[in-house]
Amino acid sequence: MTATPLSRAVLGFIAAAISVLTFHQLMLGLLHVLAIPGLEIAATPYRFAPVPPFGVPVLLNLCFWGGLYGLVFGVAFPKITLPMWFAGLLLGILAVLVGFFVVPTIKGGAIGGGWVINNWIRSILINGCFGVGVGLIYPFLAGRVFRPA
Repeated sequence: MTATPLSRAVLGFIAAAISVLTFHQLMLGLLHVLAIPGLEIAATPYRFAPVPPFGVPVLLNLCFWGGLYGLVFGVAFPKITLPMWFAGLLLGILAVLVGFFVVPTIKGGAIGGGWVINNWIRSILINGCFGVGVGLIYPFLAGRVFRPA
């Protein structure tokens, strides 16, 4: 298969959805189980509770939105000169910033996670893990799918 921007975007979406199902949910589960004071999280991994307004399960919602970040990663992949795991970490930090500044602006919530440092740490751990996963999974998949002719 040829590595066109569209095919890289689709592969990025798939890589990010896999990263949500593995890396993101693993870190969420670790924070839930370890219950570190200040970083404990009530949410459990692999939740299927419906998300308004369409009632889509939480896990599918996370895979979709994570996939959009992966789509961008896939399109940008040929231009990335950083180590892939680090580029993925930056992708995760971008997800944190969007989650703290763009989403609350749209939904009318507290900007910056209420400026509570533990919210930032928790989000950087979970989304950073997701991003590192994308940075590891995408090149692995790309090496299998985009073979030289």
